[in-house]
Amino acid sequence: MPEGDTVFRTAATLREALAGKTLTRCDIRVPRYAEVDLSGHRVDEVLSCGKHLFIRVGPASIHSHLKMDGSWRIAPRRVAAHKIRILLTADGITAAGIDLGVLEVLQRERDQDVVDHLGPDLLGADWDPQRAADNLSADPDRGLAAALLDQRVLAGVGNVYANELCFLFGRLPTSRTGSLNDPLRVVKRARDMLWANRLRSNRTTTGDTRQGRQLWIYGRVGQPCRRCGTPVTRSSASDRVSYWCPSCQH
Repeated sequence: MPEGDTVFRTAATLREALAGKTLTRCDIRVPRYAEVDLSGHRVDEVLSCGKHLFIRVGPASIHSHLKMDGSWRIAPRRVAAHKIRILLTADGITAAGIDLGVLEVLQRERDQDVVDHLGPDLLGADWDPQRAADNLSADPDRGLAAALLDQRVLAGVGNVYANELCFLFGRLPTSRTGSLNDPLRVVKRARDMLWANRLRSNRTTTGDTRQGRQLWIYGRVGQPCRRCGTPVTRSSASDRVSYWCPSCQH
C-alpha cells in the first residue's frame, strides 16, 4: 500500500498539472458519481492528508485513497479502460485515477470530516510530534508495528516505514510500545524519514539511493543484516508482512 510520502508526491504532481486551471473534462466512472460533471470549474487546490488526497474543484472536493494498487497518472498511456476510475482534463493535460481504493465527491467545506479521526499528519503543516508520541504511548501493551501502522496514532506510516523504524530502534515488530525508551524520538524519526522522501521516487531509509541499498530490512528476507550480517527473517502471520534481524532486534 502506498505510504504518506507517495501520496504527498502524487498531490504535488497533480497540483503542478491542474491547479489554477479550468476543467474541460470530468469523467467519473463510479456509479454513484457517474452523473457528476465538474467541467467548467477551476481546480483551486490539491492537498494530501496522511494517505488521503483531495482535489478541490469549485463547490466540490474529489477525495481519493490509493489503498493497495491505486495511482494517479498524468497523460496515461496503455492503461486498460476498466482500471480508470476518473479522468480530469484541463488546459490539454489529462490526469487519470487508476484502481483507486476510494473515490468520492464531497462537499468542499466538509471534506476534512473524512480525516478527522486521523492522528497528526507526518507531512502536514500542523504536524504535532508530542501528540503523536502520546498517541503511540497510549496503549503500552500494543505491538509496535501495529501502533505505527494505525493512522489514528499518526498519519502516513505504511508497512515499509513501520518495519524500518522497528529495526532502527532495535525492536521487533511485535514488541510492546511500552518498551520504547523515547517514543518522541521514534515519531520524530518517522517524520524525518517521510520528509526526506516526500519528493523522491527512489525511496531510501539508509541514505543510499543505489539499487539494492535503499532499505535496512524491508523485503530483504534471507539477506544479511546491514549491521551484523545475520540473515533477515520474515513473517506473514498477520495481515502485514514483517521483517526483522534476530540479532539486532528484541
